[in-house]
Formats: sequence, structure tokens, C-alpha cells
Amino acid sequence: MRTWQLTVELHTESGLPLFLQIARAIVGDIRRGRLRPGEALPGSRTLARMVGVHRNTVLASYSELVAEGWVRTEIGGGTFVSSELPIRAATAATTLRTPPRALAATTPGFDLAAPIPYDRLPNYPPGMLLLAKGWPDVRLLPTVELARAYRRALVRDGHRLLTYGDSRGYPRLRAALAAMLSTARGISTSADGIMVTRGSQMALDLVARALVSPGDLVVCESLGHPAAWSAFRLAGARLAAIPVDTGGMSIDALAELAGRERIRAVLVTPHHQFPTTTVMPAARRHRLLELARHHRFAIIEDDYDHEFHYDGRPVLPIASGDSAGLVVYVGTLSKILAPGLRAGFAVAPPPVIDRMTSLRVAADLQGDLATEAAITGLFETGELGRHVRRMRGIYLARRDALVEQLRRHLGGAIECEVPSGGMALWARVSAGIEVDQWAGAGLTAGVAFRSGRLYDFADQPQPFTRLGFTYHNEEELGEAVRRMARALDALSRRSGNLVAAVSR
Repeated sequence: MRTWQLTVELHTESGLPLFLQIARAIVGDIRRGRLRPGEALPGSRTLARMVGVHRNTVLASYSELVAEGWVRTEIGGGTFVSSELPIRAATAATTLRTPPRALAATTPGFDLAAPIPYDRLPNYPPGMLLLAKGWPDVRLLPTVELARAYRRALVRDGHRLLTYGDSRGYPRLRAALAAMLSTARGISTSADGIMVTRGSQMALDLVARALVSPGDLVVCESLGHPAAWSAFRLAGARLAAIPVDTGGMSIDALAELAGRERIRAVLVTPHHQFPTTTVMPAARRHRLLELARHHRFAIIEDDYDHEFHYDGRPVLPIASGDSAGLVVYVGTLSKILAPGLRAGFAVAPPPVIDRMTSLRVAADLQGDLATEAAITGLFETGELGRHVRRMRGIYLARRDALVEQLRRHLGGAIECEVPSGGMALWARVSAGIEVDQWAGAGLTAGVAFRSGRLYDFADQPQPFTRLGFTYHNEEELGEAVRRMARALDALSRRSGNLVAAVSR
């Protein structure tokens, strides 16, 4: 045992028990690397003499550290720093591989005092019918099975789930995700290549901060996802928007830009493009991957609702064809289960996962391990798969019901192609109807839907609206469309024109 002198100031007037003050001092030395995993701590009598306290105080400190997982004891052998520490950050300085980009010390290239736009979630009043978002219907969540999964996890492993754990997420859940991604989506990965996050938005934020340095050029889609744009702006990226068409992002426009400027990353939603729901053809996906290989930029693939494809076979993710480690794949379980469970994930090369982990612990040491373990139970019993199959059938019926109601009540005002998958419709609004005004009138009539302008990178008017069909049942969707029609009639009467006539 080496000679080790603990330096700690004890403040009897602080109100914090002395044994906790000593425990915190030891934790601090472990975090700083002064005490390394496996290293022996002084005996309780020796440490008591060093600090000037009763031996029982030191024994209480060691007991606290054992309970938290920082140290371990051996009968007759002493007390040692644990080989597996509660947080990975404690050894990050010696275990992290070279990150993709070093963090810059400068502030990002925007005014920190100015608010950055984001996709706000309004507090809708009771009774409002919500077409504004493609949310899952939480009334259909298998709550009994989820409660059983929670109970099984806590009874079996509660002492581990309720303390510190792996910042990358519950290991068994990462293993279950790796198996599912390999089987269902053709993505070759392991648990070490996956991080479980509090929703896909957290995954996008961590990916942005792991890959982007201030001033880097990141390409996004327009029309696209404002919340994702905000994550990359906050990382200091310069954003450039590429238009989308019936096949998703224009690869011709991307290739032209890549020939002029150095691109750091491309953010894309190829499976059901957000917000238009179009599916990027396989040939275009292949060309995007070839561009990434040639110009050495990263592809950040946001596959937010992969399970909900209704017509034909879903196209495999771009990540399934990536052999060069260029794709970071972001997904979520929140759309399958419930947003409140906050269960997202990212798949990336291990150095990127390591970088994301070191960034995460600065703000959020770990996720909700108990919830992650419960979700793992749903995976392992097959309940999650059964739930997905049930929801796919229910959401397909709701998609068709919404399309039929729109044709019946708003056939002259809205037209849309029936999407092959997803959780919402992208509908074109007839000329002469101001979508922003109609959406405002809709709130008064008790229905929330969104103008296409909210998804335009340049914040320009768009003659479209996105209508979610998964949150409400068929009867509620019918009432929502009738309220949209009443709102259009009211808007017509106020403006004195004939826009209401197009709905008949």
C-alpha cells in the first residue's frame, strides 16, 4: 500500500455530517484521477488519525462509498477503489479514443443572448383535438405489461437500477436494440456502438456536439425539422438547407454544394421525410452514401418512425449499407410506446459513442435505468413486438379514416397523396386559403394543426399543412376535420371572400 495523505477541510458548522464530507473528498480524488481503480485506501484507523476524527466516522464514510459503488472492501484485505466506477467520466481522460473533432474553447458563432427558435409544444386547453403532431396514442400503451416489467426489474435488480450505472444506457437494453437493428433494419452493430438517450432529440444534441465545431457547415433539409436545426445551431454549426422533392433531399443540389464547400455533416430523414413523409428511393440513398465517402462528410440519419410503414416493404436505412463508419443513426422508442418514457438511441462508431458519453455526463450522468430495464423486459418477453404490430394495424386504419374525412368535408380545400407510412399526412392547401390564418381559426374552433411555414428553413409561407392521425381514434379524427371545416367557414365570413366554397 502506498502512502496516501487525504487533504480535506472539515467544517463542523456546515451542517453536513463529517462522514459525508470525508466521502465526498475521496470521490473528488477518484474523479480527478488521484486515486485509480484498484488502488488501496488507508485503513480506517490510519485515516481517522490523518483527519482527526473517530474511527467510526471513517467506517461510516467507507460504508457510504461502498453503497454508492466507489469502493469495495475485502475481508481482511482492506478497502480499494472499485474497478467499475459509477460513472464512466471518472476514467474518461485515460480511456477515450481520439474524438472526431476537438471541442473549441470559443463560443459558438451566434449571439447567446438571442433566443434560438425551436419546435415549441404549446399547452393546449382541455378538449382541443390535436392534429398538430404525429404523436402516439398513449391510451393504447400496454400499461399493465409495462407495470409488470417495472416490478420484475426492480425486484430482480433494483439495487443496481436505482444507483449509478453506465452512462451509455442499460447494457441489456443496448444489447436488445443491437439485435433488433440487425434483424429488422439490417444495421450491423453491437451494444458498444449504441447509446440510449432521453428521446431522439437528446441523441441529436449529443451527436451535434460530438461531431461539430463552431463554423462547420451542416446540411439539412428544407422542408425539415426545426428542433433538429436548433440542436446543430447550438453546437455552432452553419446550416445550409437543400430542397426536398418527391424523393426526399435533392442529391444533385447536395453534390453541387459539396463541390464548392467543405461539408461536415448532412442531416437527413430518408425513411419518411420530415415533414413531407416521402420515402427516399434506394438509388438516391446509395448516391448519398457515395457522396459521403467521396467528400468525407458524416450522414446523420434520423429514422424517427421506422416501425410504421403500411404499404409495401420499408426501405432499409442508409446505415445498413455503411461500411466506412460515416453514418450516425438516430432512432426512438418514444413513438412506439409513449413520449413521456423518453427512450431514444443513437448508433455510431465506438469513438463517437465515447465522445457522446463524455459530453453527456457533463449535464446528465445517466438515463432512467429502471425505465430502461422495464423496456428491456418488454423486448425480452416479446410484448414490444406485439404492441408494434397492434399499433401498425390501428394507425393504418386511422390514416385511411383521416384521408376519407378530409375528402368528405374539405375535398375542395385540401389534397394529399396517401403516404405509404409514417404518423401524419402532408396536405396541400388550395390557392386562396391563408394556411396560417386557418390554423389560427382552428384553435378557436377546438382543433390544432400546423402551417407548412413552420417547417420552411427560410420561414416563408408554404401552402401545406401536416396532419397527425395517430393520436386520436377514428371518431375523434372525424370531429377534428369537421372543426377544421367550421374554422374555414368562419375565416371566410370574417374576410368576406369565398374560401369556404372550396370545402364543398
